[in-house]
Amino acid sequence: MSASEYERTPGIGDSVRHPEIGERLKRLWESEPGLRGWLTTVDHKKIGLRYIVTAFAFLVIGGIEALIFRLQLSWPNRHVLTPEQYDQLFSTHGMTMIFLYALPILSGFSNYLWPLVLGARDMALPRLNALSYWIYLFSGIFLYAAFIAGFGPNDGWFNYVPYAARAFNGGPNIDFYSLGMVLFGMSTTVGAINFVVTFLRMRAPGMSINRVPMITWGTVTANAGNLFAVPSVSLAFFMLWLDRNAGTHFFDVPGGGQPLLWQHLFWMFGHPWVYAIVLPAMGMVSEALPVFCRRPLVGYTAVALATVATMVLGFGVWVHHMFATGLPPIALSFFSAASIIIVVPSAVGVFAWIATIWLGKPVFATPFLFFAGFILLFTMGGVSGYMTGSLPVDWQLTDTYFVVAHLHYVLIGINVFPVVGATYYWFPKFTGKLMDERLGRWNFWTMFLGFNLGFFPMHVSGLLGMPRRIYTYADGMGWDWLNLITTVGGFVFATGVLLFLINVVISHRRGRPAGDNPWDSPSLEWATTSPPPPYNFAVIPTVASRYPLWEDRMPRSVRESATEAGLVLDHGREAVGTGPLDAQPDIILKMPSDTIVPFVLALMLTVLFVGLVLHWWWLAVLGLLGTGAAALVWLWPRAELGETAEAKSG
Repeated sequence: MSASEYERTPGIGDSVRHPEIGERLKRLWESEPGLRGWLTTVDHKKIGLRYIVTAFAFLVIGGIEALIFRLQLSWPNRHVLTPEQYDQLFSTHGMTMIFLYALPILSGFSNYLWPLVLGARDMALPRLNALSYWIYLFSGIFLYAAFIAGFGPNDGWFNYVPYAARAFNGGPNIDFYSLGMVLFGMSTTVGAINFVVTFLRMRAPGMSINRVPMITWGTVTANAGNLFAVPSVSLAFFMLWLDRNAGTHFFDVPGGGQPLLWQHLFWMFGHPWVYAIVLPAMGMVSEALPVFCRRPLVGYTAVALATVATMVLGFGVWVHHMFATGLPPIALSFFSAASIIIVVPSAVGVFAWIATIWLGKPVFATPFLFFAGFILLFTMGGVSGYMTGSLPVDWQLTDTYFVVAHLHYVLIGINVFPVVGATYYWFPKFTGKLMDERLGRWNFWTMFLGFNLGFFPMHVSGLLGMPRRIYTYADGMGWDWLNLITTVGGFVFATGVLLFLINVVISHRRGRPAGDNPWDSPSLEWATTSPPPPYNFAVIPTVASRYPLWEDRMPRSVRESATEAGLVLDHGREAVGTGPLDAQPDIILKMPSDTIVPFVLALMLTVLFVGLVLHWWWLAVLGLLGTGAAALVWLWPRAELGETAEAKSG
């Protein structure tokens, strides 16, 4: 539909006079019940919750793995695990936490919340959204099936060559890891495309670029970065698989290859990936923290620009991980400077959060505690990272437990704590119920104290020379009590995570009803019911400020947002397309109905990769043909997408 027809679309008055419109919208957008609906749905809310549940499951699995090898390291000369078991366990732990948990959990929150905070009916590319989840799920199953069979990754999550080469690692472990990561990269890439397009084209009318919610800045920046970073590591893993299985020599020195090429390709991805798994979490804090401070975020524009600058600079920092590899001094100087400069945009966010708390009237609810704890942990992790940006310091600390401590302060402190706080904050939107506040406080303090008890001593262990990735250590090294404290802290932290999961289960079953907007929040997701209907909004909102639900507290001149008047769009599954900068509506989009094609396409891709890794070429050919057939069905020209839904509703 053209922009000129936008003016002739029914408004809220028609909805009021015809109550059947709400029921009509429900029939248009609601997925079928049962297994068929579960496999075919493209509803962003259901996909988002699936991401969240699956990622939390991987978090629990990865945490159990960590507790097992912490028992191995809790005291000198222990033999809980064999060396090979230890290698596979800590490598799988790293793979799980960094890939299968850290980004997917943020994708889950963003999938659920983005159309709601942007005032849209769905993500821009719903079928691509479903495909992203199914590939993610199947890649996780692929990798863990190998681990259960005894073929898990055994070279660390960074998988350095030449140890990962066939000559030094003859089993199929690295083959499974390589192809599993290529499969996972497909999920990340198609998901990133969906987020970027949704940000540019699916915002509510009037939601110009300087009015978008803060939660979207972190996610769109991270996913724009992933479009450039993920192909690098996917290419590296595929090249490694070819070296191991097809006789190529990309990383093979006797064949003229370069092992250092692996590190360049991997860390060109690896350091931007670090920001990809923290920037969306920082965006969630910037979105929710002001609600508990009862005032808008201080420095909205500065924080948004700093978010983008952090990702841009992140692409110029990858050699930060390679200071000890013998690169030319001029290169080391450049990347050392970049590693220090990148602290500046990160500090902008910290100062904005502190100023928001200082100038506001904080309400010390459980989400606020997690967000405040995140600020402290982010600062500590940032300081230790800043230290390793200095060449002489990094040469002393590289491959020690100091780096392990820094990594966990960044990945857990800046990812897990905001995610748990965000769960407490948006749980009422997901379920219509509040989480238990008393149990939440126990949850926070157990996690916060356990985390610092577990990971802060690692700094000292590293300064005393304890190397990372060791299976055991001798008595008398000076690390024994520090490792015991770390292990105890790890179990205390795990207890806190268990309290969180118990709170989720109890609150989901018998939590207090939350109402539509229990936190008195200003953003659009709270303008609809909790949980939202399948179509999100009965009418498409119109936005005139950054805080549309707080406009009654602002000067009368800005009270122009409308959440109860606008487009109904009930002629099939429809959504408004708006301009990238000013968000002026220019088209009405026909959205696809539920379909099983994304599931089948992801399944066939997995069959292809199973055939490749097992050298069952007949199965690989079958998977390739199935993938092509599913893609053909996906792309086959069809009648107007809304017709099926129209016929169904009629």
